[in-house]
Amino acid sequence: MNLNPIYLKSFQRNKKAEGFFKIAYDYQIKGELFNAALNYYNSIKVFPTAEAYSFLAWVFFLSGKTKSAIKFSKLAIETDPNLGNPYNDLGVYYLYQKKYIQAISILKKAKEFNDYEYKFYPYFNLGIAYEKIGHNELAREEYQKALKLEPNYDFAKQSLNRMMKFYN
Repeated sequence: MNLNPIYLKSFQRNKKAEGFFKIAYDYQIKGELFNAALNYYNSIKVFPTAEAYSFLAWVFFLSGKTKSAIKFSKLAIETDPNLGNPYNDLGVYYLYQKKYIQAISILKKAKEFNDYEYKFYPYFNLGIAYEKIGHNELAREEYQKALKLEPNYDFAKQSLNRMMKFYN
């Protein structure tokens, strides 16, 4: 799987850090999370970027270490408050912890950014958060927005269909 160039913008000034990041990503795609984490750490040590922190956070989440994932997502946001991915990811981690109000707050912020490979994710995730607290109309609206951005996203289709049952 190719790495979207959007994630490499911050590395233009440091090819060594970018190299570690690319190696880490390859390991992550293969499911070798320990080696991925090690190389994201190396990238950060050479030249800290929000992308490396954000991807490291996701590796921790995939490893079942949600608290560490939250910590590194917050570091990503501190490093570059204009990168959208860590906001969405942080919202997902809060959803996982059933901290729905915190998830809603951060996912609303995530929707403000345009630098996503998958722009529909914050809308879909916000829909989940609203659904979990019983705000079905708001959930339906977010699922519709996600589908407008990505009409073939099956999870959003299924979620919207579930919400539509309330209106029939």
